[in-house]
Amino acid sequence: MAALDIGSTAPVFDLPGDGGAAVSLSALAGNPVVVYFYPKDDTPGCTKEAIAFTGLKAEFDALGITIIGISPDTAAKHDKFAAKHGLQIRLAADTETKVAQDYGVWVEKSMYGKKYMGVERSTFLIDQNGKIAVIWRKVKVPGHAEAVLEEARKLVVA
Repeated sequence: MAALDIGSTAPVFDLPGDGGAAVSLSALAGNPVVVYFYPKDDTPGCTKEAIAFTGLKAEFDALGITIIGISPDTAAKHDKFAAKHGLQIRLAADTETKVAQDYGVWVEKSMYGKKYMGVERSTFLIDQNGKIAVIWRKVKVPGHAEAVLEEARKLVVA
């Protein structure tokens, strides 16, 4: 799969989501969407990121933007994660990592000298035409949700 760039058509997906509902990019066609990939439910960085997006959800909603968090965890794990932290955003289960691969965020990582495959924390702001407007790779969590909201505001005003 070629690397995605600004202006690329966002790969569509249809994944099991939290609460038993499917999460489908094509179902949101015509509206901007934030798709963020994170490594694992209930780990410190991933929890902070999900809570930050939840904290800004009303502002994204006011812009007509849906937030979708995707990780390789199961929908059942997402349900527990959302319930534990009061998350208000959609979570999708990419258990086979196909969507992460389509977006180029399933990468070789290294920890303590061991190499393994995992999700590179990344966010994609997709415009109402299904094109990628902004990409954040190797995301650092502090201030990230706010930066995404700032770009989302520009997108909706444009």
